[in-house]
Amino acid sequence: MGVLMARRVPGALLIGIVATTLIAIVVEQVFHIGPSNTSGATGWNLNAPVLPGTPVALPDLGLVGAFDFGAFGRIGIISSLMLVFTLVFTNFFDAMGTMTGLAKAADLSDERGDFPRLKGALVVEGFGAVAGGATSSSSNTVFIESASGIGEGARTGLASMVTGVLFLLAMFFTPLTQVVPLEVAAAALVIVGTLMASQIRDIVWTDFSVALPVFLTVLVMPLTYSIANGIGVGFLSWVLVRSFSGRIREVSPLLWVVSAGS
Repeated sequence: MGVLMARRVPGALLIGIVATTLIAIVVEQVFHIGPSNTSGATGWNLNAPVLPGTPVALPDLGLVGAFDFGAFGRIGIISSLMLVFTLVFTNFFDAMGTMTGLAKAADLSDERGDFPRLKGALVVEGFGAVAGGATSSSSNTVFIESASGIGEGARTGLASMVTGVLFLLAMFFTPLTQVVPLEVAAAALVIVGTLMASQIRDIVWTDFSVALPVFLTVLVMPLTYSIANGIGVGFLSWVLVRSFSGRIREVSPLLWVVSAGS
């Protein structure tokens, strides 16, 4: 994939994923590695690249609209509010960090470096999160993998619409999509991470009050497997460094509230 990206081949990521998956299928057929298990570290993670008996299957929609609020009554009002706040906080900052990074990668940020038309994007994000819960699936949030489309030239949103339609079609090809092993997807994410890392050049590294929060943010995200955790640590360290270095007036009240929640 890296060679194809370096040679600026159109569709480099998709070509790399398909080619690597085919190689993985051959390796599995020859060596019969099988999936990994708790008794040993060898094997494919998550799923083995084995061709399914049939590439098409009807999706299981039995959990769509399966609402159950009984847990709220058991844990109480305070715990319920804290649970909802935690989910909103995590989803919000996860989306904010992802959208800001993607806007930078696509060179769509305004003159201040902010995300353009942020309100509309957050409204769509909110509806997506609600829709995800209504279908008993994970939150339909913005994903950092969108950088792969940006790397191919996506800018107007048409690529996202096409991706959504293809995901609907993929519901009927679930057995085929499960052929792609996690190792192949991980390689693609390395390329995506490389595309996103190019934005580090815009950080004012000469200002330690900026450099330290940024470094902690970048460090905590992979260590905790959470964008939201990284952003929370970044907010908290930003407020502390600015406050105790005599620049407390530069910290907005909203940052104090967010840092307290972190």
